[in-house]
Amino acid sequence: MSSTSSDAPELRPPITETTFVATASGEDDPPAPLKGVRRLLWWIVPANFAIFVIWGAVPGILLQAQLIAMFPDEKTQVANIAIVMTIGALGAMIAQPAAGQLSDRTRAKSGRRAVWIVGGAIVGGIALIVLGFMNSLIGIIVAWTLIQVAYNFAQGPLSAVLPDRVPVARRGTFAALSGIGLMLGALGGQIVGSQLAHTITLGYVIFAAFAVVVLIGFVIANPDHPSTNFQNEPFSFAEFLRTFWVNPVKHPDFFWAFTGRLLLYTGYFAVTGFQLLILKNYLGVKDPFAVIPLLGILSLAGVLIATVISGPLSDKVGRRKPFVFGSSLLMAVALVVPWITPSYTSWMIMTVISGFGFGMFQAVDTALMSQVLPSAKNFAKDLGVVNIAATLPQTFAPGVAGAIVLAFGYGALFPIAIVLSVLGAISVWFIKSVK
Repeated sequence: MSSTSSDAPELRPPITETTFVATASGEDDPPAPLKGVRRLLWWIVPANFAIFVIWGAVPGILLQAQLIAMFPDEKTQVANIAIVMTIGALGAMIAQPAAGQLSDRTRAKSGRRAVWIVGGAIVGGIALIVLGFMNSLIGIIVAWTLIQVAYNFAQGPLSAVLPDRVPVARRGTFAALSGIGLMLGALGGQIVGSQLAHTITLGYVIFAAFAVVVLIGFVIANPDHPSTNFQNEPFSFAEFLRTFWVNPVKHPDFFWAFTGRLLLYTGYFAVTGFQLLILKNYLGVKDPFAVIPLLGILSLAGVLIATVISGPLSDKVGRRKPFVFGSSLLMAVALVVPWITPSYTSWMIMTVISGFGFGMFQAVDTALMSQVLPSAKNFAKDLGVVNIAATLPQTFAPGVAGAIVLAFGYGALFPIAIVLSVLGAISVWFIKSVK
């Protein structure tokens, strides 16, 4: 008697780039990259650096210096910075998920991401150079908004490389290296930007050219699988609008991960993104551009130590939440110091502690995020929404900080940021699918 089909072991076909996109979620391993994971691990550092050095140098240093030079009155400076940052942030909020929708649906021999990474770098670079020649508030708003949209069109698809190509067991390490590139860029941008504050247009040209060269190099060195054989996904504008709403019932872990990151980043960048004016007008530092490089180095030291340790250790113990939770609380503690004793010394202490906490958070939270994504079909779109929680605060928080300063003074920034950090830590604990 022949055996029935139920007696036979179930055979699962091997995962290919086509079946992965059609069936996988964020917890599944993708097909091996064409040039291997090791090359991706090394290249993600300069690629992230190239984008985040712009976010570190421009909104927090060069753009504020440009506006300060145009408007001598302090209240006008604060108000105009808030206006420019807020409008630009709205562009960023729309751009990331839009770039995700478009790149998820791109069918090309170079894969789904390459054209958007390169195109965003080129358009963003042109807009950044144009910004240097703007001498009116309207001109600055238009140029800065275009910069936000273009570089977010590069950043969104770049972030999709993690779930697209990196196996789950290596994601903590990849996220740590990604975090190193991010924080080296964000803090290095502050250091370099402060040295270029008196030659702003030259600074914009340097950052624009650097991003184009590095991101083209990333795409050439790390070719993707062709997407020409992927099933075409229909585009729905109504569905696109719904991506801005994360359903806490349908995807609770995605919702809590997004909320935790948004709260923590907003608290952190509401203070550090307003560093120039806090140093100048609140702590009484006569030449803030002279001390920002030292502060950047102190923060960078904490970030690098935490990142190098936390990512691989998270992979080794197989846990993400304790690292993210602890880092959020550590950053809240750091913000207490300059709130209680406002001085340049207390700001230096906060810089080291918050740098360590933010480095730990960035190293592990990226890996955690990749594991709560609903579907491989929409990795870039979903990560575009996730990246709103990271990118939006970096550009929007200085605008929020400006409104707080105008209403309540500089001292009010610290308790608000502390509360946001604590709430961010609490949010992470509600995630169920990741330890």
